[in-house]
Amino acid sequence: MKLVGFFNRDGGTFKTTDMLAYEKRAEAAFREAGHDFDAIVFSGKEIIPAMERAAKRDDIDGIVAGGGDGTISAAASIAWKNGIALGVVPAGTMNLFARSLRVPLDIWQALDVLATGEIDNVDIASANGRPFIHQFSAGLHARMVRYRNAYSYRSRLGKIRASTKAALGVVFNPPEFEVDFEAAGMRERRRVSAISVSNNPFGENALLYADNLTSGELGFYTANPLKPLGVARLAIDMLRGKFRENADVMVMHPAEVHLHFPKLRFKANCVMDGELLPLERDVSIRLHPGELKVLVKQGLAAQVHAIERREPAA
Repeated sequence: MKLVGFFNRDGGTFKTTDMLAYEKRAEAAFREAGHDFDAIVFSGKEIIPAMERAAKRDDIDGIVAGGGDGTISAAASIAWKNGIALGVVPAGTMNLFARSLRVPLDIWQALDVLATGEIDNVDIASANGRPFIHQFSAGLHARMVRYRNAYSYRSRLGKIRASTKAALGVVFNPPEFEVDFEAAGMRERRRVSAISVSNNPFGENALLYADNLTSGELGFYTANPLKPLGVARLAIDMLRGKFRENADVMVMHPAEVHLHFPKLRFKANCVMDGELLPLERDVSIRLHPGELKVLVKQGLAAQVHAIERREPAA
């Protein structure tokens, strides 16, 4: 394939990496596997426009993106809209999409796996037409991200510390709001502290990422109005990967979710793939089954599909 690699030198792991050496290793790995491949290192501000320009070229089969979850989310959106393949090099803090794709979290190992890999078709979701690969959320998560963004940090450890401080702030000041939702033929108004809609249901892991990106279902989660003790209990259940067992959590697996916020507050926020955005009064969330082409480890697609046949999604 004709591929171009885009590496964000401002992304977590890449900040302490010899990027010239990494660029050369990436080109060697893909060319040895038979691909026409060029790698380019960009700053965080330059990389998205560069990927957008490349994706519009007639001679490109795919892009390989390296960076944090924000970079990967943007790359997935570009690949999806242009019908090209995406390879993911996990160089961020959480690397949630890479975990779902079972890409090695070591940035050097990831190159060999992607270079010798195969194309698979996985699901991608959208909220009011804007694509996302991980989740849309409002309430607790959005408030935590807003608190975290108020702190300054320059490293992965600093981001983790800021996130911890923000999480403690949310525990003692949880939000509460009304939402009308329509999903799987069900219509209801609820008062909640949190809403999350994920691209495929979350697996039983503390980081809340999907184990399977081909189920054809969204994960739709709401949490009842919570006091500080209730938020703490929910956080513990999430760390245990057992949040579904929490009595305050509702779980559904529809293909579409329509949300309406009747009393939307000024400057209310949502989070999409880690990015804090203004929350719209009406949000329509859809799953697009199998519409995103991704590079995965050779043989992984057949292995995952075989497991799905034995263990269909609930």
